[in-house]
Amino acid sequence: MKNYLVFLLATTIFSFTSSQDAAEENPTVVEEEDPFYKSPVNRLASSASNFGYDLYRMHASKNPSSNIFMSPLTFATALSAISLGAGQRTESLIHRTLYYDLLNDPDVHATYKELLASLSSKDIGVKSTSRVILERRLRLRADFVNQMEKSYGYKPRVLSGNARLDISEANDYVQKRTDGKVLKFFKEIPSGVSILLLGAAYFKGQWAYKFNSRETVLRDFYTDEQISISVPMMTANNVPVRYGLDSDFNCRIMQLPLTGGISIMFFLPLTVTQNLTLIEEGLTSEFVHDIDRALQSVAIKLSIPKLKLDYEAELASSLQDLKLQPLFSTPDFSKISSKSVKLTQAVHKVVMELNEDGREEAPKVDPKQINHFPLEFHLDHPFLFVLRSDDNGALLFIGKVMNPKGLSR
Repeated sequence: MKNYLVFLLATTIFSFTSSQDAAEENPTVVEEEDPFYKSPVNRLASSASNFGYDLYRMHASKNPSSNIFMSPLTFATALSAISLGAGQRTESLIHRTLYYDLLNDPDVHATYKELLASLSSKDIGVKSTSRVILERRLRLRADFVNQMEKSYGYKPRVLSGNARLDISEANDYVQKRTDGKVLKFFKEIPSGVSILLLGAAYFKGQWAYKFNSRETVLRDFYTDEQISISVPMMTANNVPVRYGLDSDFNCRIMQLPLTGGISIMFFLPLTVTQNLTLIEEGLTSEFVHDIDRALQSVAIKLSIPKLKLDYEAELASSLQDLKLQPLFSTPDFSKISSKSVKLTQAVHKVVMELNEDGREEAPKVDPKQINHFPLEFHLDHPFLFVLRSDDNGALLFIGKVMNPKGLSR
């Protein structure tokens, strides 16, 4: 068993690190551009995703022991949209934060429209929406409204001042855009709104290979070395996955396909006591793309917590810490309105389900091809996951499970 495992993992480790080691040994080597990034949509998806990893990282650092679930693309979309109403100084700040300065794309908003269209053209189980809500009775410049609707598919919403009407309209909007799954986004409209960014998302995907509900059993999940809780775990044997180990982050990685051209990547530390910070700090769109290419196809015995979760967060402080503080103090949004406005709130809500549902049964594995020392992957202690589009690498969801108690239903 040890020889087989070491061989497999050594192969994967080499795949992750060999290009970096080669570059360090010979710094004059110039790598060819990855063909994946020749597409403007893929490059934009990478930039928006890198912002997403930054936002997750900042929010996670403020909540190191909490479960976190986010769809950062909803806020990349909202920020990109309000940059249409920004003067040069503020536009440049937003674009740097979204990594647009690295794109050399003269019409990034048209490309963003293509990205959104590509993500909504398939039944991927993800329903998400962004919205820009502005202070009551603000008079908006027509050009800003028209450009936002053209590129991002919605108009900004100006509050009426009627609290009941504003709550009802905002909640109905989110509910409709998430197929009725994200309910009662607002209990009340926050006070002092100038510009509020809204991000909501729902995910209920299907595994490419479904789990047998009769094999969902209670198993221990260890929150640390001494403490465990019993939670429902979906289990299966000889499941086709892509798998590897990263020696720098001391974690095992498993990728499972879902229907609709998306996949989920799980990062599991080698020990229960190892925190997730090291992994979180290293996540970038390029790194995850490289992992995706390096993982090895294997059949594996696995167990995954069955989860159903609702997560809400106010992300204004995290955005400020991403060097966007000027948006909350003295921005130039003169293309939005003749009246000075500034960012005041960023509200996020996510609903997500992971259960046994899948498209088809896992293929039967020829007994002669089953290794006598099968690999096992059990998500039985804190882990991190990334849900992304296979076509363009867009980060759709990211989260960490520190304690699934209350999430397993």
